[in-house]
Amino acid sequence: RPGASGNIGARIVAEAPGDGSTLLMVNSSFAINPGVYKQLDFDPRKDFKAVVNAGYIASVLVVPQQSTLNSLADALQQANALSGLPGLSFASCGNGTPQHMAGEMLAQSTRTRFQHVPYKGCGPAITAVAADQVPLGVVTASSAAPLIAAGRVRAIAITSAQRVAQLPDVPTVAEQGVPGFEVQQWHGLLAPAATRDDVVGHLHEVIKQLLADPAMQQSLKEQGYTPAQESAAQFEQLIAADIGRYEKVAKQLGLKVD
Repeated sequence: RPGASGNIGARIVAEAPGDGSTLLMVNSSFAINPGVYKQLDFDPRKDFKAVVNAGYIASVLVVPQQSTLNSLADALQQANALSGLPGLSFASCGNGTPQHMAGEMLAQSTRTRFQHVPYKGCGPAITAVAADQVPLGVVTASSAAPLIAAGRVRAIAITSAQRVAQLPDVPTVAEQGVPGFEVQQWHGLLAPAATRDDVVGHLHEVIKQLLADPAMQQSLKEQGYTPAQESAAQFEQLIAADIGRYEKVAKQLGLKVD
């Protein structure tokens, strides 16, 4: 049930019977939405139980192939050189997306001014960067990898705490002088809050077994994912922490999505 950044599907699952037959596939946008939508028809903290985190995917900072920016330091220096102007423009996958938040959090962490340019998805955003319409992009590593391989864009930084297997030569933001910086997009499954704990536990174990299959692991890594290791309880704690973190950023930015 697509729409409204996942909120339509979330409401349906929140109201579904807690028998384990209806689950909600979410990513980090689920934790961002409470801070940017004026009103939700569900409570993200109370209406769901975490089942399993399938994995993480990092975002990557990309520049046009012909760009003179070769590192994060170059991008920050150019942004700071635009003092008094809107700042260095960066494309993202859309307003309120994890990539938008990653760019804004990088600006806050480095006290740098960026001008956000939202696109309707990571595909259009990275296409705009490849065409040199925007000097910088923050997109998922999976969407960037084909254009990086084709020589149409270059990656200058990864937003995760560790380098990713799909782009092993791209240094992290933290490696480039922003210690502690980490913004990763997680993907996982939630169940209605009424679901019994033993049902959630069974679902967790079954899905973890599927995710542990070597073919599945290989497929996830090829798509840029880092498999997750959390228990259901740890995943629930991660979601709660991210809701609080992103609400704070959204409030500081005055970010609202109608």
